Amino acid sequence: MALEFKADAKYAALVPTSMGIRLTPPDGQPFHCADTFKLQVTSAETNVVSIISYLGMPVKVLTAFVKDSPIARMIKDNLASRHMDYEGPEIEQGGPWGYRHQFNLADSGFGSRGPRVQNDRAGEVGRILDAKYFDLDRIFGKEGVKIVHLSGLVGALSESTSKFCLEIARTAKKYGTKISFDLNYRASFWKGREQELHDTFSEIASLADVLIGNEEDFQLCLGIKGPEAGGKDISAKIENFKEMVNRVKAAYPNAYAFATTLREVVNTNCHRWGAITNIGGEWSVVEPREIHVLDRIGGGDGFVGGFLYAMLKGWEPEKWIQFGWATGALATTHLTDYAQPADEEQVWSIWGGNARVKR
Repeated sequence: MALEFKADAKYAALVPTSMGIRLTPPDGQPFHCADTFKLQVTSAETNVVSIISYLGMPVKVLTAFVKDSPIARMIKDNLASRHMDYEGPEIEQGGPWGYRHQFNLADSGFGSRGPRVQNDRAGEVGRILDAKYFDLDRIFGKEGVKIVHLSGLVGALSESTSKFCLEIARTAKKYGTKISFDLNYRASFWKGREQELHDTFSEIASLADVLIGNEEDFQLCLGIKGPEAGGKDISAKIENFKEMVNRVKAAYPNAYAFATTLREVVNTNCHRWGAITNIGGEWSVVEPREIHVLDRIGGGDGFVGGFLYAMLKGWEPEKWIQFGWATGALATTHLTDYAQPADEEQVWSIWGGNARVKR
């Protein structure tokens, strides 16, 4: 059986996020060697819901903008082009050393040279996201949302965003909105705030209907014992991953669905990509299989987006992991770090291994 969503909700999905800009050299070149860059609007959370919006479901983004910033204008235009509604305060820049949107400096890597990413987040306007800027009762009670997707990246940005995500989770629960939580642990975000963030993440996880993360996420965010070592071949580790998920299930019995992706890097442009889910107590596994990678950034977000889309469609649970695997693989074929599926057929063709030309 599938999760039951609010029938009269205006939005299929909602995300709180801090928007920024990604700079990437073309042709797989290293950042420090390049003099030309592709610029794109980015955030992990909008990467997720791009799958949902491109496939025709209404999506809303809660964020913050720097008032009169050309970057903010670019972000708004980009979200609109991705068929997303957005809402958020216009924050005065406060002079040249005030607020700004974050920058993500990333190269794609090539062959034996892995990608390198540096986050430049000084003065990031998204760090001041706060429930006071939004009428959450209107958004969840009157407009209505079927599922809200929360990310540990936003949850750990600052004390303000931690409280914001927790308030969203509490309000969503109050109005019957389903909650998806991708733990997304980042050591640099947690430094000096370990107990505070553990408590916040644990409460959000206790409210969540869908929990997503890898072995590091579950261990370091929630204190769940990770999988035992299983050798170099990631396929050999699957049973150990299942044992870890069972420990998470026991600790957070409210959750209905659990998911984790599996990635083995052969080289920068060839990965073995798989996934494990437990939905309503039933396991589904996609054994890692080879995919070709143009740019790996956003593949995990693509998986989550497809997984949630399949859930929202009310498909049988075995299709959730299949569609998510395929949208994750699709994301790695784009120069943007979000997938832009043309239609469901394109995604199912990827799952089926059919790369023949469509005329």
